[in-house]
Amino acid sequence: MAQLAESILNYVSQNGDVNTIKLAKHFNEDHQKVIGALKSIQAHGDLLLAEPVSEKKVELTDEGRLVAENGNHEANIFKAVPQDGIPQADLMKIPNAKVGFSKAMSAGWIVVDKSITPPLVKRKVPEIEDLVQNHLKVIETGGTSNISEKDKQDYKKRKLIQEVIIKSYDLKKGPEFSTSLTKLETDLTGEMLTTGSWKNLKFKDYNFDALGAPLESGYLHPLLKVRSEFRQIFLEMGFSEMPTNNYVENSFWNFDALFQPQQHPARDAHDTFFISDPPVSTKFPQDYLERVKKVHSKGGYGSQGYGYDWKIEEAQKNVLRTHTTAVSARMLYKAAQQKEFKPIKLFSIDKTFRNETLDATHLAEFHQVEGVIADYGLTLGDLIGVFAEFFKKLGIDQLEFKPAYNPYTEPSMEIFCFHPGLGKWIETGNSGIFRPEMLLPMGLPEDVCVIAWGLSLERPTMIKYGFNNIRDLVGPKVDLEMVQRSPICRLNK
Repeated sequence: MAQLAESILNYVSQNGDVNTIKLAKHFNEDHQKVIGALKSIQAHGDLLLAEPVSEKKVELTDEGRLVAENGNHEANIFKAVPQDGIPQADLMKIPNAKVGFSKAMSAGWIVVDKSITPPLVKRKVPEIEDLVQNHLKVIETGGTSNISEKDKQDYKKRKLIQEVIIKSYDLKKGPEFSTSLTKLETDLTGEMLTTGSWKNLKFKDYNFDALGAPLESGYLHPLLKVRSEFRQIFLEMGFSEMPTNNYVENSFWNFDALFQPQQHPARDAHDTFFISDPPVSTKFPQDYLERVKKVHSKGGYGSQGYGYDWKIEEAQKNVLRTHTTAVSARMLYKAAQQKEFKPIKLFSIDKTFRNETLDATHLAEFHQVEGVIADYGLTLGDLIGVFAEFFKKLGIDQLEFKPAYNPYTEPSMEIFCFHPGLGKWIETGNSGIFRPEMLLPMGLPEDVCVIAWGLSLERPTMIKYGFNNIRDLVGPKVDLEMVQRSPICRLNK
């Protein structure tokens, strides 16, 4: 950097005023590197005066460069049509056929002859000029004067060209100009004061407005802040937290124990991540497994079941758990093994995994907030009452419920809350009463009912902190400064 800085000073000394872009070409260096050397020179005083310059430039995008090289989409469609025509289905197989076909039809270059079966695409004119390709070649060489503004706007819409602003500096000699850089002192020492040498030295300017270096410390992600608030509400309501540290679960606990049939679409690889190593689990409570098998294939406990050939091979498959309800099933089975059943209130907040298509509101992994209450004689009214109290603590008092279907709850309800900021009702979770086909094979008493609900953690976090895209909250594109700046979560404020 010091060598480049001295080269710049020598160039200005010999040639006079110059722009930094020209210097970058002259020294065959990256322009940003030249700017860095300029900043280094300016730190030594007024050796050079730098005047900022901004210049707009039109250049080709990556797609524009491909069109300039290979031809425009509509021109390529025209070229692909032979003299005697071609079936439209065959023509649509070439790259960018949909866009090219539409524009070639609009330009009047081709026509579809529907009197023939199958319909043929034929040329309507003997030859064409690929004006778009010609224009892009001109732009690529730096010329745009012969291209109309209308054409330029069209190419921008098609993302073939883009406007870029190039910032540079015009340099000229300053009042302290010199071709050499003297080392700037950063500290005034006692020796300098004693000998008086400080009078002949140049010191680096002190920046008295600079902030001190911030102390390094950890920061809680917004998801963790909202999770902490949810957890506190559950604890205040007398719930105990379930252990949820097993991300890998077998299909028996994830699906079969929940009375979810083995033909259910959720068991397809398009919806669930299956584990390849180890691919299966083999340790199950054997008597419980047999009862689950029977209620699936033949029915029982007042149910006719699903009436299919239940296979142990399906139940053994390992998956990344698709819901924390698998943990609830394990805990309910554990409670059923006690000599005397005691009512329980459980909750969990942890990750689940589903093979989702990623978009602004969906990820392949997300948090599920789950609550479970097992007691004698619980009803749908009890479930709604718990919701009223739970959401009241979240600062939400407008609730609506919609009937829904789940394989393991009956009745089932979707939960909707009115969000004043958005001015509309939003779905926040699912709920219901666990079916007897799920509970009785575990060994729970017949008059024990279990009410349960599951909520998203990401959705209330997005609403609370104003995120429209979930990928701004979770994933590689997250702004780390956002994590540091996010305030403490208070859901009822």
